[in-house]
Amino acid sequence: MTAFTSVRRTALGALTLIAGAILVALPAQAQNYPISGTQRATAQEVSERGIPLAELAPNAPDTYVVKRGDTLWGISGMYLKRPWRWPELWGMNIKTIPNPHLIYPGQTLYLDKDGGYARLRTTPPGTLETENQTVRVSPRTRSDSLADIALPTLKPHLIEPFLVEPLVVDAQELLRAPRIVATTEDRVLMASGDRAYVRGDAAAPVRAEPGEPRFFRVFREAVALKDPISGEILGYEAQYLGKAELVRGESFEEIPDSKGGRTAEYIPATVDLSSTKEEIRAGDRLLPAPARAFTSYTPRAPQIEVNARVASIYGSFSAAYAAQNQVVAINKGSRDGIEPGHVLTLLTKGDRIKDSTDSSKATIKLPSENNGTAMVFRTFDRVSYVLLLEIRGGVRVGDRLVNPQQ
Repeated sequence: MTAFTSVRRTALGALTLIAGAILVALPAQAQNYPISGTQRATAQEVSERGIPLAELAPNAPDTYVVKRGDTLWGISGMYLKRPWRWPELWGMNIKTIPNPHLIYPGQTLYLDKDGGYARLRTTPPGTLETENQTVRVSPRTRSDSLADIALPTLKPHLIEPFLVEPLVVDAQELLRAPRIVATTEDRVLMASGDRAYVRGDAAAPVRAEPGEPRFFRVFREAVALKDPISGEILGYEAQYLGKAELVRGESFEEIPDSKGGRTAEYIPATVDLSSTKEEIRAGDRLLPAPARAFTSYTPRAPQIEVNARVASIYGSFSAAYAAQNQVVAINKGSRDGIEPGHVLTLLTKGDRIKDSTDSSKATIKLPSENNGTAMVFRTFDRVSYVLLLEIRGGVRVGDRLVNPQQ
């Protein structure tokens, strides 16, 4: 076996990875990851001639070898003045990269400039894009897949914890969820490695049967998320505490009674706690853990008009301001057309102050200023969570988020 394995790319973007005699198939979710009709139409239009040179970043490299640790957002910023215009960067090589989520370490990107326009290719200028390209990647094991080495949108450590932590529920959902009722050794507080006992709703007991959930997330009482403008409750944010794995389901055990007969005695379910973020106690609730999702998505400007507000700073009930790389909840969700990957511009609230230079001390409103960029990474019906990517100052509840400013 050689030290490297060749990957042959056809014009249709089909990928085959061969390591010795091992063939690793591309998962269906990576092949079929949703790309909107508008994105595809934009990319197709741009692919005909590229983008004006004026749209390129000042130091856009003529060639670049994609390396491990790169992100779609980072490469977008390397080539474009406005990184959220990734569909146009993708459109520059639509014939050879029909799926932007299949850019992976080892590929060489070539910037082709001609007639005042630029196109990004995976073959050197002057060669046909229909020609096969050989890309060198390290050997992979049978358990790996191309989705595992495809570039993520952002640095994974920034958002991976929040892909499972924030949970927006209705007022009754947590109340119906199974609850922790006791632990071994009569402990009041529980942590990772402890065993606990769980009781489900009478209509939906916790069962250890095929097809029933085995892995759970543990949450505490939900806090109301309110629209900072109308005061309307948008949902309830449950406090994430950790994970639990089901060991035994709820059951009944027949025991002798005082009259010489037998009676059925209830036995709660058993779970083992793991990856606890905070101490867990009786009364905390369990909800089934979601299946692992393919979390790379295309950074892009929304095709709808957005006028959202910061509703809360996630994980902090006392901080007045959120900093860069923190997460905030906004008062718009999937029903408003918000999607993961949408890039938004942050605007300061624009305080109202008394004009101390005016003898009448008139109240004036300061203008809203551009305060940086944020990206949506998780949506619920009426609430979305965004990561603060590049900000100039602190972000607070009530600040606006709008379409990226040109």
